[in-house]
Amino acid sequence: MQSTIVIINLFGAVALLLFGLAQVKDGVTRAFGTKLRTGLASGTQSGLRSFISGFFATIALQSSTATALTVASFVERDLIRARMAQIVLLGANVGTAVTAWIVATGIEWLSPLLILGGVALQKSGATARKGGGAALIGIGLMLLSLHLLSAATEPMRDSPALAAFIKLLGGAWPVALALTAGLAIISSSSLAVVVLVLSLASTGILSTELIIVLILGANLGGAVPPVLATLSAPASARRITTGNLVVRAVGCLIVLPLVSYAAQGLEMLQFEREGLPVDVHLAFNMALALLAWPFSGLLSDAMKRWIPAEEDPDTGPKFLDPEALSTPVVALANATREVLGVGDLVERMLVRVESAFRNNDLAPLSEIEALEKRVDRLQQDVKVYLSKLGRERADGDNGRRSIAIIDYAINLEHVGDIIEKGLSEQVRKKVSNRLKFSDAGYQELKNLFDLTIENLRAAQTIIVTGDLNLALRLMEIKVDVRKAEKLSAERHLERLRDGRTESLQTSSLHLDMLRDLKRINAHLVSVAHPILDDSGMLRESRLRERKPKV
Repeated sequence: MQSTIVIINLFGAVALLLFGLAQVKDGVTRAFGTKLRTGLASGTQSGLRSFISGFFATIALQSSTATALTVASFVERDLIRARMAQIVLLGANVGTAVTAWIVATGIEWLSPLLILGGVALQKSGATARKGGGAALIGIGLMLLSLHLLSAATEPMRDSPALAAFIKLLGGAWPVALALTAGLAIISSSSLAVVVLVLSLASTGILSTELIIVLILGANLGGAVPPVLATLSAPASARRITTGNLVVRAVGCLIVLPLVSYAAQGLEMLQFEREGLPVDVHLAFNMALALLAWPFSGLLSDAMKRWIPAEEDPDTGPKFLDPEALSTPVVALANATREVLGVGDLVERMLVRVESAFRNNDLAPLSEIEALEKRVDRLQQDVKVYLSKLGRERADGDNGRRSIAIIDYAINLEHVGDIIEKGLSEQVRKKVSNRLKFSDAGYQELKNLFDLTIENLRAAQTIIVTGDLNLALRLMEIKVDVRKAEKLSAERHLERLRDGRTESLQTSSLHLDMLRDLKRINAHLVSVAHPILDDSGMLRESRLRERKPKV
């Protein structure tokens, strides 16, 4: 009966720790989720910044798994380069080890105070404060669980059964490693397993060698949940989580044969046995980060070979059902769905070019040509499909709607051409020749890139809804784009007159990219013309009427 109570107390304390971790993650996400995601997406310009971003994001979220899944989703959308994503996860691994080290510093006495403060914050009406309150409560529960774990393992000191089990594990390191790896997979938290090992180590029944092996297992198992969570994700996301698992597995394979020597070294350095698990956890992840960092590029290339991108056999139209041509409304709806897909392809092209421009990386440009060919083929399929409606079926409102869809498809095809033959080549030249824009020039182009992507998304909405207010707003933005392009060109010429070296080297590129982004926006804005024309709000000419001479 006594052993049953001990087991219940032990697993209850672990459950409380996992619940506290979940509370911290949810609370931080509610309070700072957008800022964290923005920081992760933007803080990857260099290896050091990537490492720091992963480190602090994991300390904030209390979950390297959450960081891994967020980073994988960013790689899927080309917001982070694969090599930098691997470095982010190295920082995340160190972050979770530091978290365990902090938790084990004997600050359990803060638990009631943190819970009290969290409850007080949750009474606030502000969402951010409520999220912060939930995070404080979660931290308080984590510290409380440590106290409960210590109390639950106290009766184990003199347990013959546990001593026999530990002796068995001490003679079978692979089994011990698999045990903690399995626990980390089941709990989706290496931190929880490390804390459990910490509690057992405090009883004095674990040898130094066994502590190291158990911590290796916790690290290996902690890398598995992100892999399982991305099994159905695109190849780009699976490469990141699998790469992190490979790094930890290689680290464990290297350290496992050296456990005896490592244990002797730790004993010579006279580390305290009670805190040894978190010290080993931190040392392992820091050493792994230092060793794996220089090979992050090779790892990314290897993952591309091991996990190739899925071939999409269905590159043709998906919604152009010939049988629906007898019902014009349905046929027009099908064509609208198809042209939205064309718009999505164009957005992918824009995002990839912007990513290459921002990160000085040619990799995102590799898919541009294939995407542009799909855009050409699909816009042609949409035109042919709608031409089959015939005059008798596409008159009145249906006829106008058909023309609007065809015009939009044609404009998207023009945008695709500009991206492939203009922007893509200009960015390729910038990266290949190692050209650098001035800080002001770079920011002007980046802002125009971001505005263009937003305008494309607005155009996608307008083609579906026909919303007049949104169409008017898009027309107003067209003026903003024209003014931004003109202002940027003028500022660029001023920088040339001032003799700025960066501006002299990138002059033609800067002006060409401004011109092409302006042209793209002009094509996108055209989606608003039919709506404004039907409302009588579109003029035939932009010329002002001249007053007759007297």
